[in-house]
Order: sequence, then structure tokens, then C-alpha cells
Amino acid sequence: MQLNDAQRLDWLRLIRAEGIGPRTFRTLINRFGGAGAALEALPNITGRAGRRVTPPTRAQAEAELAAAARIGARFVASGEADYPKLLQAADSAPPLLAVRGDPDILNRPAVAIVGSRNASAAGLSVTERLARDLGAAGLVVVSGLARGIDARAHKAALLPGTVAVLAGGHDRIYPANHAALVEAILEAGGAVVAEMPMGWEPRGRDFPRRNRIISGLSLGTVVVEAARRSGSLITARFALEQGREVFAVPGSPLDPRAEGTNDLIRQGATLVAEAAHVLEAVAPLIEREAYGTEPLALDRPDLADAPIFWDELDVDGIVLPMPVDALEPPEPADDRARLIGLLSPTPIGTDDLARAAGLSVRVVQTTLLELELDGRIERHGSGAVSLVG
Repeated sequence: MQLNDAQRLDWLRLIRAEGIGPRTFRTLINRFGGAGAALEALPNITGRAGRRVTPPTRAQAEAELAAAARIGARFVASGEADYPKLLQAADSAPPLLAVRGDPDILNRPAVAIVGSRNASAAGLSVTERLARDLGAAGLVVVSGLARGIDARAHKAALLPGTVAVLAGGHDRIYPANHAALVEAILEAGGAVVAEMPMGWEPRGRDFPRRNRIISGLSLGTVVVEAARRSGSLITARFALEQGREVFAVPGSPLDPRAEGTNDLIRQGATLVAEAAHVLEAVAPLIEREAYGTEPLALDRPDLADAPIFWDELDVDGIVLPMPVDALEPPEPADDRARLIGLLSPTPIGTDDLARAAGLSVRVVQTTLLELELDGRIERHGSGAVSLVG
């Protein structure tokens, strides 16, 4: 399938109409035979339901297309050759995906790496090693551009190739200080994708939307660090529902950032300590191109009463409950707070800690001495340090 310009404009107008999400979009397309006919019928059928919806005008849709083109983004429709085949297999795949960068990378075998925004230095170190080694093995690394684990995964996989999925529009990078990382991804031959409109500032409920795209683009999802009820666990849930692999890096039972990952392992996720563990699981899928065909249910009573994250029109009685993720936490106020945030019960070397904090080794050593005198850390024979539980 290949849309012409007029059809692409109709698709954009329909998906941008209030209350039209991926599932309602497909229902309308199937019912009326195309986006143009669905647009004509939309005000009447929604008016009869008591919620009259008027789609955006052609001029408004053309303005969004022009704004996207100015920054090098183009809209790819589900079913077109450049649309990611793995994502297309997902039930809630976006009908239109705005893509910057090389679209070919979206159809290469990929693995997602996600985790805590307030990551520990040990978690960042593991993430870097996993992303680097998976990239060297020919896999694309997908993540969500967030602070912490996501950003480290992108940076470690720049040269082999990485894909960033945005929660907002292409012109509203979040967090804003990752705009340089976006440019680095594009310059290295990667891609950045978004389904939200140009000018859209991400809200809390937009992160779960983003997360199901992260998992949908990937053969499997690796969770490095995640507290209970973390957004990374939402990504893992989507991966399971999409029939993809779920991996988790174990952590100290004394570190709240490891509670979610340890729970995943107890629930059956594959324990991961190195890239080879991921490669062993996804290699047969790549060889057979067998993935995304058997969605699995994940019974999570703690999520049962969560608010919906997609306010779609109730065309076919569809509801999709999802927890709402939080916006980025504030940056630590000073060097001491930054180091405490990076430390965990897992020992970490001073050099790795300095690199994770973006501080000189000298500053780190001085601050660690203060923390040791305060009884906040303990030292190990290898020269590593850890947080006192």
C-alpha cells in the first residue's frame, strides 16, 4: 500500500480528530472504506452519540505537514513499505508515524532497553555494556530518550544504530536538554519517531503511549532498573501483550530501583547479565521472522484500577486502562545529591561513578570522603564503593 498526498492528508486529519486513537481509526476505516469517507461521516455519527466531533481542517493538517517537513520529518502510514513491520503487528500501532532520520533502521532487528530515570551508576554501567554489545551484534537499540537508563542506552548504541521514541511532538523534545542527543542519533544514521502532533508538549499519560511503541518496535524489551509501578514496567507489559520477549537485569533487594526488575524475573522474565543472554533468545526469532503473533495476557491486579491513558471515542466499546507515568524528576541540586542518587547497595568503581555523574574523579573522591565520614557509604577491597543500606 502507498498513500497519495490527498490520502495522507485525510489520514492525518482523521487521526488528529478529538477522541480518535489507533483502534477507533481502524474501526472507522473498515466501516467507511477510507479516511475521506470516515471524515465526512464523523460529525454525524459522533453527534448521534452525544459528542459531536469536527475533524481538523485541511489547512490545519497541511500546516502540520509543512511544519514536520521543515525539520526533516515525514509521515509514514501503516501498511506502507517504510512503516516498521514489527510495530504494525501490534494491536494499538499508530496509523501514522512521523519519522526523522533513516527509515530503513526501523525494519532492522531491534531490542528495547528501558529503565529508571534516577538510575544508579551500576545500572548505567550495565546499560552501556548491554547496548554496546547488542549493537555490535547487529541489533538496533530502541529507547524513550528519558534521562538515566534510556539516554545511556542511546549514547552507547549511536554508531551501530539507535531509535528514540518521543512522548511529544518532534519539535518538543523532552527533556529539552536531550535535543543534542536527538541530533547525535540522527547524524549517526539512527531515527527518531513520534505519533503526537507537532507542537505537542508531553503530559504524564503520553509516556505510556510512547512505551507501547518502544516495545512494538522491538523483538524484546530489557528492563535494567525499575521501581514497582515504574513506567518501564508498563513497557514490559506491552511487550508481553504484543507477544515479545521480556528481559530483566537483577538488582540488589535493598535497592528500590531493583524491586520491579526482580519482580519481573519472579514472574518469568528472562534474567539478563550480558548481551549474550538476549541474543540467545532473539536469534531464532530473527532467523524465522516469527514474532508478534501470539499476544500474551499479563495479570496485574495492581494496575487494574489505573486510569485510561487513551481517551478514544467508544465506537466498539473499547477501553484500555493504563497507569500514568510521571514527568522527568528534577535534576539533583548539587554534586553530593547527584552522587547519592547514583550510588546503590551494588558496589561501583570510582571511575564509573565519576563518568555517570559527569564529574571529575577528584571531585568524586572528595565527596565520597565526606559521605564516608557521615557513614553514608562503605568501601570495598577493589576500590569500589556502595551505599550503606
